[in-house]
Amino acid sequence: MVEVQISEDALEDLQDGFWFYEAQEGGVGEYFLACLRADIEGLKVTGGSHRVVYKDYHRLLSRVFPYAIFYTFQQDVATVWAVLDCRRDSQWIKERLE
Repeated sequence: MVEVQISEDALEDLQDGFWFYEAQEGGVGEYFLACLRADIEGLKVTGGSHRVVYKDYHRLLSRVFPYAIFYTFQQDVATVWAVLDCRRDSQWIKERLE
């Protein structure tokens, strides 16, 4: 089984997403976090199987929200570095992953 680690930056991304959706309607932020945490938890089984989209970053698309989970995979460890809104400009996403 794959070990999953989450960086501080990725935790901040999740918090930002929570506040964005919570501002739309009460309770949606909690649903956002639950869905994204489930997606990240799935890396324990599927880590390393997703396409490499930039440098060494694999991309897992969320099943519910328009978000992508960017992670690296080495020696059965998936490290989540960013959780980003796919509606952002692709150049901004690349710069964020630098």
